[in-house]
Amino acid sequence: MGELLEGDVGTLTPYAIIGFDGAILNGLKVHPDGEHIIYPLGNKVSVQHWVTKKQDFLSGHTNVISAIDVSITGKYIASGQINHIGFKSWVILWDFESRSLLSKHELHKVRVEAVRFSRDDRYLISLGGRDCGNIVVWDVIAAAPFSGTEASRGSKGDASTLCACNRRGACFLTGGDGTLIIWSIDAVARSISGIDVNMSKLKRVVYCIVINERDEVCYCGTSTGDILKVRLNFHHDAEILIPVKTPIMQGCFTKISQKTLPRGQVELYKQGVRSLYLIRDGYLLVGAGDGTVDLVEELREKKGVRQDPEPAGFKLPSLPNLRVLRSTNVKGSVTSIQIIKEKTILAATESCEIFAIDRETFETELLITCHNSAIYDLAFPYKFSEVFATAGKDDVRIWNVETFQELLRIKVPNFSCSAVEFAHDGKSILTAWNDGIIRAFTPLTGRLIFAIMNAHNKGASALAITHHGKILVSGGCEGQVRLWNISPYKQQLACTLKEHNGPISQMHINSTDDEAVSASTDGSCIIWDLLRQCRKQLLFANTLFMCVRYFPTGVQLLTGGTDRKLAYWEVLDGSLVREIEGSPSGAINSLDINSDGSLFCTGGNDQIVKLWKYQEGITTYIGVGHSAIITATRFSPDNQFIVSSSAAGSIFVWKNPYYKKVDEDDIVTQAEPEKVEKKTKPESGDHKKEEKIEDLPSTRSDSSHASGDRNTCPCPCKQPLPRKSCKYPTPPKTC
Repeated sequence: MGELLEGDVGTLTPYAIIGFDGAILNGLKVHPDGEHIIYPLGNKVSVQHWVTKKQDFLSGHTNVISAIDVSITGKYIASGQINHIGFKSWVILWDFESRSLLSKHELHKVRVEAVRFSRDDRYLISLGGRDCGNIVVWDVIAAAPFSGTEASRGSKGDASTLCACNRRGACFLTGGDGTLIIWSIDAVARSISGIDVNMSKLKRVVYCIVINERDEVCYCGTSTGDILKVRLNFHHDAEILIPVKTPIMQGCFTKISQKTLPRGQVELYKQGVRSLYLIRDGYLLVGAGDGTVDLVEELREKKGVRQDPEPAGFKLPSLPNLRVLRSTNVKGSVTSIQIIKEKTILAATESCEIFAIDRETFETELLITCHNSAIYDLAFPYKFSEVFATAGKDDVRIWNVETFQELLRIKVPNFSCSAVEFAHDGKSILTAWNDGIIRAFTPLTGRLIFAIMNAHNKGASALAITHHGKILVSGGCEGQVRLWNISPYKQQLACTLKEHNGPISQMHINSTDDEAVSASTDGSCIIWDLLRQCRKQLLFANTLFMCVRYFPTGVQLLTGGTDRKLAYWEVLDGSLVREIEGSPSGAINSLDINSDGSLFCTGGNDQIVKLWKYQEGITTYIGVGHSAIITATRFSPDNQFIVSSSAAGSIFVWKNPYYKKVDEDDIVTQAEPEKVEKKTKPESGDHKKEEKIEDLPSTRSDSSHASGDRNTCPCPCKQPLPRKSCKYPTPPKTC
């Protein structure tokens, strides 16, 4: 690969993206060829091969994608986005085969709620959000707007969902808050007209709509937890687009309860019916807000389960007329249901997970998962590039670099992990949490090794560990830096260093384990002497320092912060060597230097990953794709990849354009201090098998901890110990 000319900036190629936006209703689509699944990912559309898992990405949106659809023939893909208040939102038409942009328009304001193709692929119908409220019909062949009108009428609420008819290419339905309308497109007059469905006195918020093959009836999932059945009253001639009679609601159905309910009560789907899939007439797949996925059969009138006559003046609107044939739960609000290969049901959830459900047995398998909130930190094991860990709200996850699948999830509910590090021997994962506790877990099963209670009284925000693993340095939101003497069964505070006045944003230890540096939002970085346990140098700048790293040889520091500057500092005297502009528009949140010190990468509020040459101080490559601020960037130990994470929960793996394949053992890395291992007397008692990160399997582990504290001993020890290692066989009476 040729060198870039001076001044030229290349583009980083995404090797893979770990993520899925599950909050979008009907956001998961199966391509008609049965070989690909399509879903939005930030401001990109991901096209993934079902068997090989190879991903292609469609780039063109300027903000987060909010709606997606695939044409019946599979030739086209459409997507709509969100934008800032007062700005227009793009709707883009893509060609599936060439993965290229065909046409686009920005006729909606702020948000696009839904996009749908007509049956004959001639029209692309898009529905605007609350600030827009318009329906736009786009002529796919002419690449021009065809017509448009308001989606709701009078005092009715906003429309939020679309569904195209199956026999009539010029007809579609819209539904929303108290509104359900059948629309027809007049090609001659270039206009659209609508007829309201007669709902009588019933008021519902419609989440999703499916229509049977002959356009006779449609089913609507509602926020109440029942399903509306509507007779469309179309003529049997598909050329006649306007219903011969006013469309009318036939019934409001719910499932038949397996248990006896009090008179006047029915069993509704909890948190509403979010997704529907019509297999054939009378058979529906129902996805609910509580994670329930049911295969139901609509009973005929004579078989319907009728309620006893109600007291005068009271009539139950919902009729239990759906018999549940199969059922499962995916533990998350179901936003999309699709069928692939005829035997597998795909269920996407609001928790940003995609499950495969066997159509016969209804057994579930997790296929795709990612963080559903911000990722705060990212770390690779020492000299091991096959896995990496991410830290976010409620959990820490370990990912496989080859398959990009989740291998292990360590849960600590209701708390956020602000920092994660691997011990250099690969035997533990060290994490800092906002409850002020530092927790260490085993890398294979996620079992708690130890927990340092009340490590920081306002939450632990940063940590680093020495190569020999005996000293842990932590930083807290109160501004204190603390040194801990670490052993498997005892964690003792060595000293507390009180110099900072603001939260510690990052810690890093040099290659010889005699110095550590802390970056703080008080505008200072402090170099600490770990041997004498005192301050060595103080660095000041007019910024909130967000990140700091030692150069591999330990002679320089590289810092970044809210002033958008990257600063080189001399470690010996703390002097500023050089300062360059890291971003023209946003703060620098994270940086990392590769193993030989020739390159470094940065990420920040501008949502761009930048690759720099260290000596020259110039940007050579940029990576665009994140839909939120970048929170962490790291080189893999073999320098093959650059991994970045964002506040949206997505993880991007970029190819390093300067990578040359060499053995990891031959890479020139930081000088390691000599390790002096003392032979320790084996402890008595039953001990679990030692775990190392290198032994991590390539498939997902079934083990995960619901709580980081449940396996500690209940006795009044000064430090919590693993239960089997506690000196008290049973809790004392004082517990």
